Amino acid sequence: MRDQRQTGAVEGTIVRRGDDGYEALRTAMVWNGRKPDRFPELIVRAASERDVPAAVRLARSLGLRIAVRSAGHSWCGSPVRSDSMLLDLSALRRYAIDPGAATAHVQPAVTGRALAPALAEAGLAFPVAHCGTVAVGGYLLGGGLGWNSGALGPACHSVEEIEAVTAGGETVRCNERENADLFWAARGAGPGFFAAVTGFRLRLHPAPGAITTTTYAFPLADVEAVCQWATEISHELEPTVELALTLATAAPFMTDAAPRPKVVTVAATAFAADLEHAADALRPLGHCPFADGAVHHREPRETSFADLYETADGLWPPRLRYAADTLWSDAELAALLSRLGDAMREAPSERSLVLAPFAPASHDGDLLRDMAFSVLGETYAVPCAVWDDTSGDEANIRWLRDAMASVEPLGTGHYIAEADLTADPARAERSFRANDWERLQSLRARHDPDGLFHGYLTP
Repeated sequence: MRDQRQTGAVEGTIVRRGDDGYEALRTAMVWNGRKPDRFPELIVRAASERDVPAAVRLARSLGLRIAVRSAGHSWCGSPVRSDSMLLDLSALRRYAIDPGAATAHVQPAVTGRALAPALAEAGLAFPVAHCGTVAVGGYLLGGGLGWNSGALGPACHSVEEIEAVTAGGETVRCNERENADLFWAARGAGPGFFAAVTGFRLRLHPAPGAITTTTYAFPLADVEAVCQWATEISHELEPTVELALTLATAAPFMTDAAPRPKVVTVAATAFAADLEHAADALRPLGHCPFADGAVHHREPRETSFADLYETADGLWPPRLRYAADTLWSDAELAALLSRLGDAMREAPSERSLVLAPFAPASHDGDLLRDMAFSVLGETYAVPCAVWDDTSGDEANIRWLRDAMASVEPLGTGHYIAEADLTADPARAERSFRANDWERLQSLRARHDPDGLFHGYLTP
C-alpha cells in the first residue's frame, strides 16, 4: 500500500503496521520459514538508491530506529525489529562489470547466482556466497565466507569502496582514503553496521579455468578417523582447494538403506587453471586408507558455479524452518566434530546438519588487514537445525542450543554473519577481537550518536 502520510521524498512502497498486506510483507522479509515474533512499525521498500536518504530522514522524523535488509537471509531475522523502520533494499539489483579494470559496481540486492555467471563471461570471479540466493549486501557487511575464500580471503577483503547513507541522511563514499573508518567498519561489522550501504565496488579475480569436485561419505561412527585423515591431507592441498566436512543424514543417492544412516561427508572443490591442474590439486584425496568403508564415493568430476549453486540451494529451500549458530575454535576439528557427532545422533530432524569447512578464510595477514572482520580460530563449525513445521520448533531449537553448549568450552568466538544472536547477549561481542569490538563501539558513538540504526540483535 502506498501511504501518503509523512512519506517525504520516498518513491518506493511504504507499509505501516495495521495496513492491508502488512503481515504478508513482514513475513516475506525473512527467507527462513521460521519468522521472528517482531513487528516493525513501518516497512519501506526502496525503489532506488535515492530513496535511502529520504527513508533515513523519514525514520528520524517519526522517531523510529532503522534496520536494513538486502535479501533476508539472516538465520535469526536481524532486519526485523519491533518499533522500528525496516528499510528493504531488495529492489537495488543493478550491477556493472568493468573487465579492463577487473572491478564491478554492485547494489546490495545482487545475488551470487546473478553475479557469478556474469563475471565468468568476462573471465573474472569473486568469492560469492555458497548459496546462490544470498545477496551481497548482508554477505559483504558480515565478512563473506564464500567460494574459494581460503585463497582469496573473506569477500569483504575484495571490497574497494562502498557508498553509504549515514545516520544524518548524507550519502558518502568510503574507501581507504575517504571516510576510512566507516570503510573499515563496513568490512565485517555485519548487522550492527551504523549506516545503509547502497553500493559496493568490488575488486575481481581471474576466473578459474576449471572447477572440479570429489566427495566421500563414511558412517558417522568414523567421524574421528575421518577428521584426522582430512586434517592430514588439508596440509597437502593448495589454498585453491576448498575442503569441508558435513555431518548429516545420508542423501538418497548415497544409500538404499532405510532409515538412511547418519554420515560424515568429505567434499573437496578445486578452483584451477585447467582440468589437469584441478586433477593434480585433488590428488591427495585419492589415497584414503579406509576408502573401502565409504558409504559413497564420487570420483573427481568437472562442475560449474551453476552446479555448485544448484546443490547448495537444494539444501536450503525457503519453505523450511532453520536455526543455526557458529563457532571458531583452536581445538582440532576431530575434537569439535566428535562432540557434534554425538549431537547429530540425537537430532530430532533428519534434515539437520553440521558444516565444518577447513580454513574458511585465510589467516594471511594481508587478506585480513584494516577490516572489522575477525578470524578467531583455527577451526570452524556451523550446526544447523532444519525442520518442517511449527510443531518442531521447541525440540529443534533446544537441540541446536544443546549442540552448541557441548562445544562452547572449546570455542574462541563466533562468525557475526551467521551466529545465533538470540542465544546469548554476548554473541555479538564474541564475534570480534577485543580491540576491534571497542573500535566498532567508538565509531558507532561518533557516526550514529542517537542510535538511529539498530545495533546487534539480542535475546
